[in-house]
Order: sequence, then structure tokens, then C-alpha cells
Amino acid sequence: MGASPAELPTHIRIDVPLWFWELYHTVILVFIAIDLLVGVRRKYAMGFREAGAWSALWIAVGLAWGAFVYWFASPEDKLHALALYYAAFVVEKSLSMDNLFVFALIFSYFAVPLRVQPIVLYVGIITAIVLRAGFIAGGLWLIEKFNWTVYIFGAALIYAGYKLLRAGEVKVNPSRNPVVKFAQRLLPIAGYYDGAKFIVRSKGDRGLMFTPLLLALLAIETSDIIFALDSIPAVIAITSNFFLAYTSNIAAILGLRALYSLVAITMFRFKYVEPALAGILFFLGIKILIARFIEIPVWLSISIIFSALFAAIILSIMRGEVKTEIEE
Repeated sequence: MGASPAELPTHIRIDVPLWFWELYHTVILVFIAIDLLVGVRRKYAMGFREAGAWSALWIAVGLAWGAFVYWFASPEDKLHALALYYAAFVVEKSLSMDNLFVFALIFSYFAVPLRVQPIVLYVGIITAIVLRAGFIAGGLWLIEKFNWTVYIFGAALIYAGYKLLRAGEVKVNPSRNPVVKFAQRLLPIAGYYDGAKFIVRSKGDRGLMFTPLLLALLAIETSDIIFALDSIPAVIAITSNFFLAYTSNIAAILGLRALYSLVAITMFRFKYVEPALAGILFFLGIKILIARFIEIPVWLSISIIFSALFAAIILSIMRGEVKTEIEE
């Protein structure tokens, strides 16, 4: 018998005590503080080897989190919960990787010095954590209270997949961002940077002015809202458990500074990963839309997700289709 929309995807039981939530967010804030402190104190741009090492470390942290998922899940759901967490983590990490290229274009457009970029990134990361918590909780509440809203999520995923397929045709232009345009008209913007300062004193009338760093931050923040609206339906399509959906998202966000440095240094990506991600979003959207009539087994969903990404990477390598620069 097919699952009803309210039951999509399969529910599993995970009992997480309040003290662990408090400990979890304390640890996450410590991780962010350490990573930010390392980035701010660095007197040189992060090299490829160092960025790779930090990226590997944060990915390892995300994977190791599976131990807590296994621990808190009910005995009959442990392996199921673990598989769902890793599937959500891989999808969200892959989507965040693609988002970093947009961040790179924004920093390039505003000519943000490489050394202060981590500060803007981490303000965006902290905002992203708050946004994702609210969006995930709100999305799950809507599905529980209003069954028909799952079809909106399904349509949103299919549309996100369509946008990803057209990514090569879409030009990122921060000057067209309505929030940025409004700020430029409303606020006094200086024509220069002063380290990592967002506000400086004018050299003329001694009044206060905002540096272009504020415009870059506004472009990053508004872009992150759009990214969250695309990625949250994807994780909800994989699991309706808040603990799994939220922690997999946060684990994917951690380490974006180092991951961005890899992007900024190498400016490469596998050509077929974007179509694969688009296909995954299409699949998850269709899975939601047909859930009332056809129930797709969880093991099959997870297999499709991992197989599509793995095949895309292997195919890109075999055919030598590795992009060496961002298209402008």
C-alpha cells in the first residue's frame, strides 16, 4: 500500500535529550569559532594542500556524526537512520559545493580581498544555520498539518533541478540583486576596503560610511536564502526526521571556508556532477509527487543518490571533462 503524503518519507524514531541539543550547538559554535579564528589570523592565502586538509577534516567530522545518529536511533532503526543521514549529508554537501561557485563570483564582482573573505563567509554560515533550522522545522510542520503541501515541495525540487540544468545559461550578476541595489541607493558606500571593516569614517566630512564588504555580505546572505529554499526540500524528501535533516545540513555547511578556498584556488568541478545533481532533485521531486500511489523503498532511493554522484565523477574523469574555470 502506498504511503500518504503525511507519511513521506518514512518516519523513524530517534530520541534526543534536550541536554544533547545544547551540547551539540555549543560544539558547533566552538568549531565555527576555531575555523574563523584560524582564517582571520592567517597572514597568507590558504594553499591547496592546507585547504584540502581542512576540507577533509570537516568532511570527516560530518561522517563521524553518524555515530551519534546510530546511538540515538531506536534499535530497529539504527542502520536505516544512518543510511538516511549519510544520503542527506552527501546531497547537501554536493549542493553547497555548487553554491560556492556563486560565492566566488560575488567576491570577484566586488573585488573582496582574499584574506577577509572568510569573515564574510562565516557571517553567512551562521545565518545559514539559523535559516536552515527554521526552514526545516517549518517545512516539516507544514507537511504534518497540511498534507497537500508535499506537492509544493515536490514541484520545488523539480524546478530546482531544472534551474541546475540551466546553470550554464544563467549569469550571476550581483548588481541586479534587489537587496544590493536598495542598499546602494539608501546607504553611503565608500569606494575602498579597509581590512575587514564594514564601517569606516569618511576621509572628507568625517562621517561614517559602509565599505563594499557590506554589499558583498548582502549578496551572500540573499543568495543563501535562495540556496536554502532549494536545498531544504531536498533533505526533507530524503528524511522527515528533524534531527537527521538538521544535523546533516549543519554538517554540510561546516568547513565551507576551506572548501571555498579549494574552489578559489583550483576553480574546477566535474562537468557531469551538475546534471547528476539535477537528476537527483528531479528524482526526489517525483518521489514526493507519486508517494501516495507508489512507495519507493528507502534503500533504492539511497542507492540512486550515491550511484548518480559516483557515476558522474567517474564519467567526468574518464572523459577528461573537468572544468578549469568558472564561466563568466
